[in-house]
Amino acid sequence: MKQFRKMTYPYVVWISVMIVMPMLLIVFYAFTKQGNSVTQFSFTLENFKRFITDKVFLEVLGRSLRVALTTTVLCVLLGYPAAYYIARCSEGLKMRWVLIITFPTWINMLVRTYAWIGILQDDGVINHFLGFFGIGPATMLYTEFAVVLGMVYNFIPFMILQIYTSLTKMDHSLIEAAQDLGADSFKCFTKITLPLSIPGVISGITLVFLPAVSSFCIPKMLGGGQYVLVGNLIESQFLTSGDWNFGSAISLIMAIIIMISMYITKKVDTTEVAERSAT
Repeated sequence: MKQFRKMTYPYVVWISVMIVMPMLLIVFYAFTKQGNSVTQFSFTLENFKRFITDKVFLEVLGRSLRVALTTTVLCVLLGYPAAYYIARCSEGLKMRWVLIITFPTWINMLVRTYAWIGILQDDGVINHFLGFFGIGPATMLYTEFAVVLGMVYNFIPFMILQIYTSLTKMDHSLIEAAQDLGADSFKCFTKITLPLSIPGVISGITLVFLPAVSSFCIPKMLGGGQYVLVGNLIESQFLTSGDWNFGSAISLIMAIIIMISMYITKKVDTTEVAERSAT
C-alpha cells in the first residue's frame, strides 16, 4: 500500500503545479486589485460587479450561452441518428464508421477550422456550387452561422461516440422480448432504445456544451474577430488589455456556470438511472 502511495506522488505534484496553482491564482486575481506597487493588492468585488452591471458583457455571456446551446442541440439532432445507424451496422462496418468519425480529430483544430474559411468565404466552394444554380454569393463567413457550423463540425464526434457507446452496451434481448410481445419498431425505440441511450446523450451534451461555451479559437477565426464570445473576452483581457484581475473574474464566473451545468447533467443522469431501476 505504501509503495502504491509513493507511485502517486508524481501525479499529485503534477496536478498541484499544473491545475491547482493556476486555479488559485485565478481566484486570487479575481478578488483583488493591484495598488500603487506591484506587490500591493487589496480585496475587492469590483471585478464581478463590473461584469454583472455592464450590459455589453452580459450580452456577450448571453450570446455565448445561446451559441453553446444551439451547438449542443444540433449535435444531438445530427449525432443521434448517425450513432443509431452505426450501432445497427455489422462489426466490420462499425469499426470503419468509427474510424471515419474520429479521423478528423487527428488533425489540429486550428487547421480544421481554418479550412472552413476557404469553404465559407464569398468565392469559396459553397458559393461556387450555388453559382451553378444562379444563387449567391451568400455571405456566410464572419457570421453566427459560420461560428455554429464550425463548433458543430468540431464537437459532433464527441456526441456521436458517446451515444454509439451507450447503444452498443444496450441489452438487445429487451428489444427482442418487446417485439415478441407485439411492440412495433416505434414503440421499441421510444420505450427501450431511447431511454437506455440517455446516459450517452447526457455525456455527449456535457462534452459538447462545456467546450462550446468557452471556445475562443472558432469564434475568432470564423467570426473574424467581430463576433465576440466569452472565451474571446477572457483572451483579450489577458493578452490585449492586460487586465488580469477582470479576466480572472470572468474566468471564475464561467467556471461556476460550467460546474452548475455539470451538476445539472449529473442530476438528470442519476434521475434517469433511478427511474429505470424502479421500472
